[in-house]
Formats: sequence, C-alpha cells, structure tokens
Amino acid sequence: MTNPSPIELLASIFFGLAVLHTFSVKRFAHWAHQYPPGSIKENVLHFLAETEVVFGLWAAALFLGIASLNRSFHDAVVYIEGLNFTEPKFVLVVMVVAATRPVVKLAESVISLAARALPLGESVSFYVAALILGPLLGSFITEPAAMTLLALVLKRRYFDCGISTKLAYATLGLLFVNVSIGGTLTHFAAPPVLMVAAKWNWDTTFMITNFGWRAAASCVVSTILVTLVFRRELMQVPVKRDSSASIPAWLTTLHMAFLGLVVAFAHHPDVFFGIMVLFLGLVTATAEYQDSLKLREGLLVGFFLAGLVTLGSLQAYWLKPLIQSLNGGALFFGATGLTALTDNAALTYLGSLVDGISDELKYALVAGAVTGGGLTVIANAPNPAGVGILQDAKVFNGEGISPLGLFLGALVPTAVSIVFFWLLH
Repeated sequence: MTNPSPIELLASIFFGLAVLHTFSVKRFAHWAHQYPPGSIKENVLHFLAETEVVFGLWAAALFLGIASLNRSFHDAVVYIEGLNFTEPKFVLVVMVVAATRPVVKLAESVISLAARALPLGESVSFYVAALILGPLLGSFITEPAAMTLLALVLKRRYFDCGISTKLAYATLGLLFVNVSIGGTLTHFAAPPVLMVAAKWNWDTTFMITNFGWRAAASCVVSTILVTLVFRRELMQVPVKRDSSASIPAWLTTLHMAFLGLVVAFAHHPDVFFGIMVLFLGLVTATAEYQDSLKLREGLLVGFFLAGLVTLGSLQAYWLKPLIQSLNGGALFFGATGLTALTDNAALTYLGSLVDGISDELKYALVAGAVTGGGLTVIANAPNPAGVGILQDAKVFNGEGISPLGLFLGALVPTAVSIVFFWLLH
C-alpha cells in the first residue's frame, strides 16, 4: 500500500464516518421522536436520519476539508470537477422516468400476466413473479429502473398492506440481492459489470454464458425459499389492485420510448438531461394520467451516489493493493465482503486498473461484487432508490429501514448467490 496523502487519509476517515452514519440512521429517527414535532431539533435529526443524504453530507465535509488543507477552494473545486458523476445523474433521471404511472402500470401488468401461469394464490404468485422476473428485466432496462419499478409495486401490494417486519426485511434483502445479480444477463445494465465490460471485452454473449444463467437460477431458488418460509403470511395479504384510470396505449408507448432513450444515452448526461426536460413537457401535458413525479426521491438518491463517488474515489490507495493481493476464492469472498462497505462498481473499476489480472480473477472480482450487492444500502447503486421509495412504507412505522434488518434479510439470498456464482463455478 502506498503512503496516503493527507487528503486521502481525510477521505478515508470521512468515508468510515459515513458508513457508520448509514448504519445509525434508525437511531437518529428514534431520537427525532423525542422532541416536539416541528421543532428545529426534530427536523435536524429527521434530516440526519435520511439515508440518502448521508454520503452527500460527508462529501461536503470532504470538500471543505480539502479547501482547508490547501487553504484554497480552487483545489477542492478542481477535485470535484475531475470526478465522473454520470452514474448519479443517470440514476436520478431514470428513476424519475421509470416511476411514472404509465410505466409502473405496464410493469405491474406484465408481472400479473406472468403470475397467472403459476398455480398459487394471487398474492403469492405475484410475489414470486415480481421478484424473479423484475430483477432479470433489469438486464435490459438497467438495474436502477428495475429497482424503482419493483419498489413502487411491492410497496403498494405488500409493504403498505400490514405484512410483518420479518417478511418486510426478507423481501427487502431478496429484492436488493436479486436486482444486483439480475442485471448480469447483459454487459450494460449492472454498474459493476459496466465498469469493466469494455476494457475486458465482455459482451452480452459472454455475460449470459458466465453470469446470466447463474443469476436467473439464483433468483429463482432464493425467491422460492423466501416464499416457502412466508407462504402462509403471503396468502393472507389482501389483493390490492391499481384502481386508477386506465392509461391510453399511445401514452404508455411514449413513456417507454422516453425510458428507452434515457437508457440508450446512459453515458451521455447532456443528452439524457435534455430527454428528461422533453419528458417533463409530456408529463405536464398529460397530467390527468400522471401521479406526482418522484423528483425529491430522485434528487436524494442522486445526491447519495454523488457523495459516494466523491468519497470513494480517494480510497484507491488501499483498495487497489488489497485486490492485487487476493487470489481466486479469497478475491471472490473479499469482494463480496468489501462490496457491503463500498459501492461494487467502484470496486470493479479499481480491479480493472490492475495490470495482468487473469480471467479467473476477473470473474471472481465481478461475481463477488454482484453477489454482495444486496447486503447494505451502499453496496449497489440502485439500492438507495429502493430505500428512498420503501422507507416510508407503513411496515417501518416512520422510523425508516434498519441497516441491520436489511443485512439479515439479504443473508439467505446472498448465500444462494455464493453457491451459484462460486461453489458451482
């Protein structure tokens, strides 16, 4: 490991504090309830309890720290401008477009159609179809879009319908893990794959052959296991259909066209922001068929990911040597564990900088990164989008999502992924 600069040390300290803050958000929410509603203390604590603001706040502290160490805001500005914030911008835009009523209704209709083929009760069949089919669709509409659609549908059908806390966290963990691995059928939808695909010449054929079928099998097995454990409770969940007015086919088609354009230009923020502005015009003109846009949620998620980029970019001095020192199974399990503490895309990007890495180690790194992508909110870029939508669900009683609950809920599907991605490799 190279000797870190003062700025790298400061970034590591703030990164560690941000991780601790992330795991403490439920405690901040609890403290907030001890003060009078509407008071400054309550509002501040509720703000600190928002998972999506955590890394952005500590990134702001790093910006001020760099300015203080160099006695100039110029160097801090240069550092920020030298970073690539395309992914946070894309997640913001795709989340807003995907979370509209026409797109969500279409996704729910597709899942319902698949659920009818299953010989189970409607609530159970929909649950199984959603958590298998939805994450795998993320390989084509991107993982952030899949996460947004599934979180909205599952929130209305299950999380707001009186399910137990145990089922809520088991579903949350299953959703996060399945989305993390479900985007690996193609080379462009999962952030950790996208970071290495071009440099390592991984195309969709390679992904399906080496990752895709394992992801599909893992999603099926994990979903069946969770469903078997909670089958009785799932059968008692009332069927809650969307009672809103039907959407004209032409409007749904236009929405899907805009979503497709955003995905097609995912690497060109100036283009997809322009597409979003045009999309906002369409939404305004067709207000009678629209719900409120998820602008606040999208902005918060983008802020979270931008903070993660800002802090994570200065961790290479210890992460890159660590990756170089691991072999085979050690790299797979090391990547799985490290992913829980840092974004899996950042991890694979650092791995792509290692010269002469073998094909076996390339596979181990990416497989471990996607396997551990559901363990924490910071493990995979789409996770903050899911948390932003689901944390206000009735089942969490206004205290948000417990990081420990998410971690425990993700253990079983993560173990299943380990079996398919490594033990059967």
